[in-house]
Amino acid sequence: MEDAPIPIVLDVDTGVDDACALLLAATHPGLDLRAVSCVGGNAPVDDVVRNTLVALEAAGRRDVPVARGADRPLLEKAVDARHVHGDDGMGELGWPTAPTPADPRHAVELLRDACRSAAHDGMPVTLVPLAPLTNIALLLRTYPEVAQGISRIVFMGGAANVGNATASAEFNVFHDPEAAAVVLDAAGDLGIDVIMYGLDVFYDPVVTRAAATELVAVGGRGAAELGGRLITFQCNRLDRDSATIGDAGAVCAVIDPTLLTTRPLPIRVELAGTWSRGRTIVDLRDWSGDLAHDPHGEAPTRVEVAMDVDGPRCAELWRQTLLSVGRA
Repeated sequence: MEDAPIPIVLDVDTGVDDACALLLAATHPGLDLRAVSCVGGNAPVDDVVRNTLVALEAAGRRDVPVARGADRPLLEKAVDARHVHGDDGMGELGWPTAPTPADPRHAVELLRDACRSAAHDGMPVTLVPLAPLTNIALLLRTYPEVAQGISRIVFMGGAANVGNATASAEFNVFHDPEAAAVVLDAAGDLGIDVIMYGLDVFYDPVVTRAAATELVAVGGRGAAELGGRLITFQCNRLDRDSATIGDAGAVCAVIDPTLLTTRPLPIRVELAGTWSRGRTIVDLRDWSGDLAHDPHGEAPTRVEVAMDVDGPRCAELWRQTLLSVGRA
């Protein structure tokens, strides 16, 4: 007997690579995509909602509810990354707008309802935030009982060794560091297991320009063509022959956990610091020794930090999934 699909909920700021992740989550037979919440990040939140509906339309998944969430971080003004993702946030492809409207609920309410339903059914969801963690912070602090409906959180954000928004900080955490700190603290309080899929592995799963051309050739304005065009946009933007699938790697790791090598490590989020605000302080020390000289002690929250990923297998999983849907 085959295993039942994994119930999954995505929180996104779509975004080229978020769109790649949505296409995979919406079409892979091993996943049951229940809902998608949207937050401002790569693009303003209204653009994120539009882009998310476009990706789900291409995947043939009008049934998945999409809700608008926070339009800014908890404390700071919003910034975006349209210099990376294009003025529309999704590669300026001129892709048709989806006819499906967004769900009338606020994203936090949609997340709450999806988690409550999962708890009632005895099938907790894997929550996969691929964006600034504003919606998730609001969810866990406002409705802590939803922890019963969450099997684990697999978030794209942070890093043990590198930054991109700044020399210290990864964009999703940098965009709303308070939210990231709240989520890690709440997950510890509520007993929710967390996997951090950060910049240490983010760039490793890459798809070649030739593979993208193969996907585009499937045509039909479906998942394969859209995925191929998104990769082609990134290749052209960077003037390279390949591009990362980015956030989609975190979804790959939900489908096949053997793709990741992780370590359980204490982690904090730096909320001050002139040069380091938004950095995830991943404690790589051997904690078997004397801690007397560290005035901070060990961070109260430990998460499974992704240290290595099988990039070629991830990329092939993504490519083959989209091809199989396009040729079905």
